[in-house]
Amino acid sequence: MQVLVSVDMEGIAGVVDADDISPGHAEYERNRVLLTAEASAAVRGAHAYDADARVLVTEAHAAFRNLLPERLDRRAVLLRGTPKPWGMMSGLDKDIDAVVFIGYHGKAGTPRSVMAHTISGGVIADVRCNGRSLGELGLNTALAAHFDVPPVLVAGDDSVAAEAADVAPGMRSVVVKRALGARAAALLHPDEACDMIEREVPKALADRGSVKPLRFDGPVVLEVEVLRTRMTEHALLVPGMELADGRTLRYTAPDFPIAYQVSELIALLGAL
Repeated sequence: MQVLVSVDMEGIAGVVDADDISPGHAEYERNRVLLTAEASAAVRGAHAYDADARVLVTEAHAAFRNLLPERLDRRAVLLRGTPKPWGMMSGLDKDIDAVVFIGYHGKAGTPRSVMAHTISGGVIADVRCNGRSLGELGLNTALAAHFDVPPVLVAGDDSVAAEAADVAPGMRSVVVKRALGARAAALLHPDEACDMIEREVPKALADRGSVKPLRFDGPVVLEVEVLRTRMTEHALLVPGMELADGRTLRYTAPDFPIAYQVSELIALLGAL
């Protein structure tokens, strides 16, 4: 069995504020340890299900250099640094048997959700595919579905657990904190969070056939709403890109993977 573990940071137990996830802050250094511990718990869970499993751990936060390699379970292969093919989902292909999401968060605009955003909190207000609003979890589960790979588990706060039930019915959720607001939460002890992840991953892998993720077949009309009108200007240099309104870019992609890549490109160009 081959398992891809995509590891973001906002949804880790203990994390509630931007300083917690930003290099240069003491809290960031402490939370890198917690981040690596939750990723290692997922690796242990995969090996509890299949002792011979091949587990890829792909960094999915900011510059993709947050995990502490020497603290990660040594059986994992770490995908680190940027840019990586497929970004948060680097390592995904048809040979992967399941995807696990660790440290994930709610989509932009979600009320009472810890640090909710989509791709770039400083650029993007919403991403819609064929009219359906999607956050990072929705985009990433749909990309997995395109490759016929089941997304089986997400760990994060209660808002992303609710999102999982919408975009991938049957996906298991590990709620490591309950949001009290955008910068506050009721937190599990980090060791308890790791224990829960380790226990739930084997169950999720065993039940992977029951997950029904959102899937987009054929062309996809991508709409990305940015926060300010000036953030549309560089993206409009891309052939085929058009302005739907003052802050919304529209692009018709031939398939979902192209839509996925264009959404990431818009986030990058909008920050220039």
